[in-house]
Amino acid sequence: MATRHASAVKAHRQTIKRTVHNRELRSKLRTGLKNIRAAIDAGDIAKAKTALSATFSLIDKMAGKGIIHRNAAARYKSRLAKRTSK
Repeated sequence: MATRHASAVKAHRQTIKRTVHNRELRSKLRTGLKNIRAAIDAGDIAKAKTALSATFSLIDKMAGKGIIHRNAAARYKSRLAKRTSK
């Protein structure tokens, strides 16, 4: 049985809206990571280096919004920088 409290109904609406927004942001992050990893694996160093700053910016934004933890963001950036410099 669904609750009828207005506050519970509003909280549920907000949760749904927030979940959809967070899912979109997380998807954007994963796509960016996938693109730079593909460039690195393909050996396209020029493309990887240009994508690196854009991806770093994206990672920082997601950490700032709480989509990913700041330590996870640091880990992603560290590993990408290491792979790009090889």
